[in-house]
Amino acid sequence: MIKFNVPPFIGDEITNIQKAIDSQKICGDGRFTKSCNIWMEEKFNANKVLLTTSCTHALEMAAILADIKPGDEVIMPSYTFVSTADAFVQRGATIVFVDIRPDTMNIDENLIEDAITDKTKAIVVVHYAGVSCEMDTITDIAKRHNLFVVEDAAQGVMSTYKGKALGTIGDFGCYSFHETKNYSMGEGGAILIKDDKYIEKAEITREKGTNRSQFFRGQIDKYTWVDYGSSYLPSELNAAYLYAQLKNADKINENRLNSWNLYYDLLKPLADEGFIELPHIPEGCEHNAHMFYIKAKDLEERTKLIKFMKDNEISLAFHYIPLHSAPAGLKFGRFHGEDVYTTKESDRLVRLPMYYGLSTEEIQYVVKYIKKFYM
Repeated sequence: MIKFNVPPFIGDEITNIQKAIDSQKICGDGRFTKSCNIWMEEKFNANKVLLTTSCTHALEMAAILADIKPGDEVIMPSYTFVSTADAFVQRGATIVFVDIRPDTMNIDENLIEDAITDKTKAIVVVHYAGVSCEMDTITDIAKRHNLFVVEDAAQGVMSTYKGKALGTIGDFGCYSFHETKNYSMGEGGAILIKDDKYIEKAEITREKGTNRSQFFRGQIDKYTWVDYGSSYLPSELNAAYLYAQLKNADKINENRLNSWNLYYDLLKPLADEGFIELPHIPEGCEHNAHMFYIKAKDLEERTKLIKFMKDNEISLAFHYIPLHSAPAGLKFGRFHGEDVYTTKESDRLVRLPMYYGLSTEEIQYVVKYIKKFYM
């Protein structure tokens, strides 16, 4: 069976974990956590990066830093993972879903402004498959309406928009290092902070509401409880695992891009004949090969394709069920405008096996059976 996903593993992870154990410090904010933060700040030209226990928690921190309160409205796509909405629902916000672009599966930037009301506090963009949203248009809208921009860049590590790393463009960016992502620590994430004025609050929020980070830097004599917060610090063991992969990020990225390009080249004849649709990468966007998907004609065809491939020892996967149609989506949000593409396109999309170390022979085998299904 060709698996849909295999967690990335370089080989240096075990050495790093042993070093963390030998240091006798395996809780948060040790040597490896700090190394990960610094690596991302330097690699992505990010003002401040803080490693977190998950991208979900990074999003929760972003909602706190944006001071989301009951009665506020937050605009986002419905085609996303539940955490994107959950983080803001927990703060009492109403989620306002808008439709997506069918070419990228990202929020349609041309529909955002019409969804803004006097209650709107933030726009949350999701860079689907590591392909950027149209950030110039979105940041312009946000500036004119005095709104926060939060980037859910869970899938966007190492991707760029017009030369800028995803996660560094909005007020806050959120990364995921889950086992399904390009770079992994099992469970983990990071928050990227653009403006210095939010850094102290972020550190306090991340450290259970205490000013412990300032204490360890020698800025205060003792630390105490100063605000609400939670424990968003990952273990040093997780950070040690991740750091090995960050140090090899270019190697992993190149390997995945090679696999993505091979899929594209081999499947293009099938797309040219109208059997399937392939991913679209807009001008100015550099993606990270987080996933390779194709679009079938409709839900019925996709279901048959997934079964056919499974029967031939190949694991494919569909993706999100649109949030606006979920029970909690109906309870905590509303869809603004017409759902022209969100449900229709989500029913068509199917993801192919994609992971670091996927072989040329495995990709050729996957494509062979996709072609058999259609031809």
